[in-house]
Amino acid sequence: MTKKMPYFSGLLRYLLPSRISLLFLAYSIALILSLFLAYELRFDFVVPSEWKSLRVENFLWIVPLKLILLLFFGQFGGLLSYFRLPDFYRVFGALGLAGIFLASAWYIFEGNPFPPRGVILGDFVFSLVFIGGFRVGLRVARERYLDGKAKLTKQRRVAIVGAGDVGATIAADMLARRGLGMRPVIFLDDNRKKWRKHVHGITVVGSPDDIAIVSSKFGIEEIIIAMPSAPARRIREIVDRAAKIGLKAEIVPSLAELTTGRVRASRVRPVEIEDLLGRESVKLESDNIRQMVAGRRVLVTGAGGSIGFELSRQLAFYGPERLFLLERAEIQLFHAEQKMIDDGYESVLQPIIADVQDGTRIRQIFEEFKPQIVFHAAAHKHVYLMEREPEEAVKNNALGTQLLADISSEFEVEKFVFISSDKAINPINVMGATKRLAEIYIQALNFAEGNRTNFMAVRFGNVLGSSGSVVPIFREQIARGGPVTVTHPEVERYFMTIPEAVGLVLQCATQGNGGEIFVLDMGDPIKILDMATQMIELSGFRPETDIEIAFIGLRAGEKLHEEIHRDEETLAETRHPRILRYLCDARPLETVRGDFDRLRQKLESGGGIGKRVQYKELLKSCVPEYMPFLDE
Repeated sequence: MTKKMPYFSGLLRYLLPSRISLLFLAYSIALILSLFLAYELRFDFVVPSEWKSLRVENFLWIVPLKLILLLFFGQFGGLLSYFRLPDFYRVFGALGLAGIFLASAWYIFEGNPFPPRGVILGDFVFSLVFIGGFRVGLRVARERYLDGKAKLTKQRRVAIVGAGDVGATIAADMLARRGLGMRPVIFLDDNRKKWRKHVHGITVVGSPDDIAIVSSKFGIEEIIIAMPSAPARRIREIVDRAAKIGLKAEIVPSLAELTTGRVRASRVRPVEIEDLLGRESVKLESDNIRQMVAGRRVLVTGAGGSIGFELSRQLAFYGPERLFLLERAEIQLFHAEQKMIDDGYESVLQPIIADVQDGTRIRQIFEEFKPQIVFHAAAHKHVYLMEREPEEAVKNNALGTQLLADISSEFEVEKFVFISSDKAINPINVMGATKRLAEIYIQALNFAEGNRTNFMAVRFGNVLGSSGSVVPIFREQIARGGPVTVTHPEVERYFMTIPEAVGLVLQCATQGNGGEIFVLDMGDPIKILDMATQMIELSGFRPETDIEIAFIGLRAGEKLHEEIHRDEETLAETRHPRILRYLCDARPLETVRGDFDRLRQKLESGGGIGKRVQYKELLKSCVPEYMPFLDE
């Protein structure tokens, strides 16, 4: 049998390119055979002579009629060996329409010259079976014999957790593509009504809580979690149970990734810390976001960064007239543009290399492109580095924001959304203080006489997986074999996923009327030590046994616990349950500009290591709640 396979594969590869002639011949044979058998079955395989001559006449016009309908339903334009349910529906539609025509004609003309009713019905059934079987056979041949990997790959026995639509898609994909090296053996599902039922011939044997029992019984080597809408707590429970018995766990993309079209449901990946620390999916008011963005010219600064890129990607989904990606790092901008081109957004993109501190360049951009909405994500955000370089934080985070905001107001931009940080709340570090100073400025500018732009700020905490965050650092440390460094056993932070944070930023923008500071509901804080432990376990290692966890102490400007809002800020409700809005009295614009002028003069006088304390003291005079770390 194996010796014939190369010949069979070569024959199929030779025939596949001439698909139209092959399809015409194959369909014609199948339709002739089906009509012939229908007559034979109708007359118990003894067809009277008068019906035999009529059968020949029927061949001459019924078969061409069906071929024309199959052509009309697109069955001569597809690849032969690709056949799924939508293709079957089209075949069914073509043949069903032919059957309805024949049956109707039989009743109208009371029989002759049309086939008997039993022949019409039998011919429909046989035609559907033969043509569908032919296409399915070619698909099986491609998947099992033309795919060389399928013969060489050892099949791992897999349990799929989740017997819903996504789980069924995963199972079908594995069954069809044997080259993946995974064989679905059982389903597990929390819904007891599905137990002992079958999906694609695979039994739902019980609950995911029973994985320790069923894995040994069915020889399970791996589990795939196919529950994109399940809460992180449930995912964590399942992963923990699998880890205890040494099973590798993979997961399908989250609901947010699926609904935005970023990935397919059939794409599985290893379970990551984002899956365990995330929260329930955020329901966005997409219509409001689309109404705000569609047909507008939108500018995103810092578009090459983690937040800026995700902002750009989500904005492009809502159909702007033009989307300007502003970034000073050309390599990051290039990669961001290429990713979005791959996603199909090339027609709306306009990449721009520029620095928000360059007033001449920014003014030129606004004069040429006239953006209507600005999302300002460009910033220096690394706490420890900014403690050592306070002048750079002031220039980029504060003075850069001032320049961009002034030009936005001058050109009467409709909305200006500033991406701030929870570290701006009662800051103890330079990064947070400069973010707070930028908040103060745009709030003052919002209420200034003659301004027509709605300025608003959005605060959120640490974003899982963003550049410079703790997650990629831990991944690198684990890959090196440790140690994983944690500042303090009790340090904790608020975390969000990048898509969740950006989706809520867009939601805030739809609600802002100007002057607000929005705070995203971050849920409960997470201990960094717990995160490190879980990441080590997800990598297949044991904390403190295989990978050491080392405590290095809090660095300058770091808190044990982050805060939600300042005491002077009052809470106001919003339409969205995950968004909080805080209001406080805006300072006079002249006073705030005076503070910025003093900072600018200090920068122009020259910096250096010896002047860090002076910068921080001057920054404190502008942001009274700032409690700087002054130890050189």
